[in-house]
Order: sequence, then structure tokens, then C-alpha cells
Amino acid sequence: MRAALLMLLMLASLPALAQKRGAEPVSPWDVEARLYLGTPQSQAAVRRALAYLASRQAPDGHWISGGYSADVSITALSALAFMAAGYQPGRGRYGATLNQAVDWLADHIEMSGQFTPPGLFESQGGGPPMYGQGFGLIAMAEAYGMTGRHNLKVKLEAAVHLLEDTQNQNGDPRLDGGWRYQPRQGDADLSVSGAEMQALLACRDAGLAVQKSTLQRALGYVERSANTDGGFSYQIGQNQSDPARTGIGVLVLFLMHQQNSTACQNGLKYLVSHPFVNQQSWLYNQHFHYTMYYVTQAMYQAGGAYWSRWFPVIRDTLVRTQDEDGSWRITPYISDAGGIYATAMSVLILQVPGGLLPLYQRLE
Repeated sequence: MRAALLMLLMLASLPALAQKRGAEPVSPWDVEARLYLGTPQSQAAVRRALAYLASRQAPDGHWISGGYSADVSITALSALAFMAAGYQPGRGRYGATLNQAVDWLADHIEMSGQFTPPGLFESQGGGPPMYGQGFGLIAMAEAYGMTGRHNLKVKLEAAVHLLEDTQNQNGDPRLDGGWRYQPRQGDADLSVSGAEMQALLACRDAGLAVQKSTLQRALGYVERSANTDGGFSYQIGQNQSDPARTGIGVLVLFLMHQQNSTACQNGLKYLVSHPFVNQQSWLYNQHFHYTMYYVTQAMYQAGGAYWSRWFPVIRDTLVRTQDEDGSWRITPYISDAGGIYATAMSVLILQVPGGLLPLYQRLE
């Protein structure tokens, strides 16, 4: 009894000892709390955007955006917007919305078939299928981590196997380790490859088996995409840098614990030297939301001055340009992918520092 009481007294004294030594609390939420930088205005913008997205969901659970009539990527990103804001399938205000979206995604994984490889996310219309494979996997892996639904695990495993089987493995330094638009070996680009890497990491975080060799081979592809100016190319050998690809490269390097590598540190320097300001906004305007999605995540992982200088600018830009109905359909940064896409991406950008999804939490 006396020993137990002594132990309790010792444990109770630990916080005081930590304060005396100047140590910071060890709560896992401390990182997100210190770097949040959200405002009441940005929080209100997210609430309006989610209400808009919920009102535009089709009865079967998917979303239509621009010319993308039933695209896996659009639905996945919309579902991720709700999850990034703290909502879960089957629970809370948007529980039914998320349930329908997750069911729609699960229904569009082909487990077998003559023309579609096992595990391929199939879109009824829209963009290249491997974008759907990447973003669809991220959304379903996060949903699986929240719900533990067995039917999701079986399909996720098939989708992971597809990525492992279709990764370039020919030793060609321009291609090896990457993926391209279609589920087959033979070509690669950083945009698709970055999405597939995040998908595999999200699945691994959710407890699914992912081959280490696949991730290491993909890491090599990303590292070889770096240019001498610090930026990253769309395809190896092009030597054409821009913020979007650099954001992807830096983010993936952080997620693979390569933040101290030369490629990662030079990538951060490139982003700092190409800020989002009026004089250089042309670098961001072509694919505004896509670029901001990746650069914001990269800067959040970097933390410190990188983050504190970056986020308030994009945060206030999004708040200022939100449309009255809660969307980002007719702002100065119109997306060819449509207003649903732009709105989902804007929510994901504003919610990066919330740290509510495992894949988007900052690594310490």
C-alpha cells in the first residue's frame, strides 16, 4: 500500500519537474496546437464549404465536378475534406454523407475482370485511372482506420497489390519506381507517383501490409526528380521546376523521413524563393488548388518560419475568395476540374494544420 502511494506521488510530481526543467508537455496534440494558425474566419469558411459539399452529393454517394461526372478522385477528395474536418463515417452531422461516399468508393474497386486488373478503382467518367487509384486509396484507408470495416480491408489489399504490381521495376533511372496514368509499367511522372506513395503510406498507417521495397523504389524515383535549382520536375530529365511538383517532392521526402536530405532541403529553399505573391502568382495559377494542396502540406511538415510565413497568406486568400454559397466555384482561381474539386481542395488546405488525419499529421 505504501509503495503504491509513493508511486502515485512520484507520478504526480512529473509535470512540475518537467516545467522546472523547461521541458515541453508530451501530449501528441502539442505539435498541431502550436502550428495551427487557424482563425474564426477560416473555421467558418470550412463549415460553409462542408455544407455546400453535402448539398451537392449525388444520392448514390459520389460528386460531380466540372467535366468529371463520376470520378473516383473527386469523390475521394470530397470525402477526405469531411474527414480532415473531424467527421467520421456513420457518426455526427455528416456521418451519413461519409458512409455514402465510402460505399460508393468501395463499390468502384474491381476485384477481378478481364479488362481491369485486380484492385483498380474504376471511374465512370473523368481523369486518368491512376489518380483515382491514389486518392481513392487515401480516402478509403483513412475511413478504414476510423471504422475497421472488414469489407474495406479486403478491397484495399487488392488495390495495394495493384500498385505494387504496376510500379516500374525495369532499372531505367528515368522511370524506375514510378507510376503513370494507366495501371501498367512503362512510363512515370512525379504527380501520379506522389499520389500513389501517399496512398501506400496511408494504407500502411491503417495497418495494411505494404512492401518496403515498393516504397524504397518509389523514394528513389522522387529523389531523382530533383533539379539543380532545388525544384522538382514532372518527369525525370525535363529539368523544369515549379511549385506544384516541388511541393509533392518535399512532402513525400518528409513522409519517408528524408527531411534532412539534400533534395528535401533544396526543395524547401526553392519554395521559399518562389512565394505566392502577386509578382509571381503565375507559377501557381495554372493548377492553383492542386499546387496549394501540396505546398501547404510540405510547409507544414517543415514547420517553423517556413510554416508561419506560408500559411497565413494562403489561409487569408482562401477566406477572402470564398463564394457566398460556401464554394470556390467563381473565384479568381477557377479550376478546370470544377467547383466541387476546388471546394474540397480548399477545405483540405485550410485543415492541414488540424492534424486530424494520420497521413496529414506532422512528423516529429
